[in-house]
Amino acid sequence: MGHPVLRKKARALDRREIRTLPIQQLIDDMIETMTEYHGAGLAAPQVHVDLRVFVALSGTDDEHAAEPLVLMNPEITPLGSDIVEDWEGCLSIPDIRGIVPRAREIAVRALDRKGERLEFRAQDFPARVIQHEYDHIEGVLFLDRMRSLESLAFLTAASSGAPAF
Repeated sequence: MGHPVLRKKARALDRREIRTLPIQQLIDDMIETMTEYHGAGLAAPQVHVDLRVFVALSGTDDEHAAEPLVLMNPEITPLGSDIVEDWEGCLSIPDIRGIVPRAREIAVRALDRKGERLEFRAQDFPARVIQHEYDHIEGVLFLDRMRSLESLAFLTAASSGAPAF
């Protein structure tokens, strides 16, 4: 927290950039970093890269073995009016957790790591992770979404060690 790239809207990737070696290496490095730090997601601005790209675990704890999602130039739309409050953390703000309201279900449109169009719906935890990472490419931190800072806690005090994104 504090690096200027975390507070600005990231730059969209041109489709011609997506398959280049630097972008593909960035994706691989982000997946490795997310895994190493036991994160549920990681956005390019979190590694000081001003691009609209993020990686995220694709499902529930039982599905973590699946290949992580790679989303570039994503667009998300909340579906319905159901808002769920739950604990969140962030790899950019280590060991701090807070209760954040998020849409329970979202529609996602993005490009994958090959530049192909993805469209899907996500609910519950996967939707929360995608919204958190999307916020990063918009220059928003989870602290900005909290209704009250009273739930802010160190990891040891937060509910069952909520994962960081």
